[in-house]
Amino acid sequence: QYQLVESGGGLVQPGGSLRLSCAASGFTLGQYAIGWFRQAPGKEREGLSCISRQKVGSSTAYADSMKGRATISRDNAKDIVYLQINNLKPEDTARYYCAARNAYHCGLIQSEHKYWGQGTQVTVSL
Repeated sequence: QYQLVESGGGLVQPGGSLRLSCAASGFTLGQYAIGWFRQAPGKEREGLSCISRQKVGSSTAYADSMKGRATISRDNAKDIVYLQINNLKPEDTARYYCAARNAYHCGLIQSEHKYWGQGTQVTVSL
């Protein structure tokens, strides 16, 4: 059974940082392009960042909301994808999901991602 599992969410104060992790069960994460998405209450799910399939020099992409304060990366040895977000704001409060796209290049179109995790909650508040 193919599964993605996110972790690393929690309650953080404005201006703080979090590192979210995405791990796979039943398949190798490195063979997929991975995207990070989030959904806040009452809002549509939005794409945040993605990283291409594991390879030397993997390419990345960021939504405007993440540019300058987020970094997506892979730990190839652990087969985990991370999303580090700095300078968190209350409007970053949402459930964060990772998803796998069976392609070399990454993208943030949700329908192109085959496998999704259950998400991890991030709450930014005093």
